[in-house]
Amino acid sequence: MEPIHLPPPFTLVRLRESGDAFAHACRIAPESGAGTLVYVGRFDLAEFAVVLEPAEPLRTARRAFYAGMVALTDALRAYAPPSKPITIVWPDAVRIDGGLVGGGRMGWPPEADEDASPPWMVFGAMIRTVAMNEDERGVHPLASALEQEGFGEAGAVQITESFARHLMLAFDDWQAGGFEGVAREYLSRMPRERQTVLRIDDRGHLLTRRVGAGEIERGDLVRALATPSWLDPALGGPRL
Repeated sequence: MEPIHLPPPFTLVRLRESGDAFAHACRIAPESGAGTLVYVGRFDLAEFAVVLEPAEPLRTARRAFYAGMVALTDALRAYAPPSKPITIVWPDAVRIDGGLVGGGRMGWPPEADEDASPPWMVFGAMIRTVAMNEDERGVHPLASALEQEGFGEAGAVQITESFARHLMLAFDDWQAGGFEGVAREYLSRMPRERQTVLRIDDRGHLLTRRVGAGEIERGDLVRALATPSWLDPALGGPRL
């Protein structure tokens, strides 16, 4: 079993291959506390989830999801071939050179008060490292895996370790300069449409203004996070 080296203050909880990192992290979050990182050792997926304890009301604390997505894409960038495009499809899907490899998700107590600090939140992620079917890219042209994209030996352990380091950096940046820096990093990873201006408001909703149009479109983060766009529940992993 390959060891996982996490920086402090992370605490590792390792599950068997049949485990569910996100569900387990949500289950143990009330007792385990911030920094607990649950990892599932799967051959074909990097699957992990981290417990957070935000010190602000739930309605604004959900913006931590964006810090998690910045850290996740930074973790991939650290091992990506030069010039390989890694993009986020709002709010939660990660694509490499157009192929879906996975994404992030977020949970919090269902009874949590919008105006109070939640006792816990969980950011979870799955990234497909290996295509189990060698013909997958031909049969499923919108899906991909790190192995197919030239990531070499970077597997679940390396991506998890890299994510932990980059998550700390993202939260440090937030603390030092406010959420605007995190938002800017996140938005820079989205495919850009011409003549549009994007912004994330203080509740985490995506605001899209088209140049020359008076209306502002609003993407509701809570509604979008309710069902991860990239996840196939039947597969227990990213969609094909």
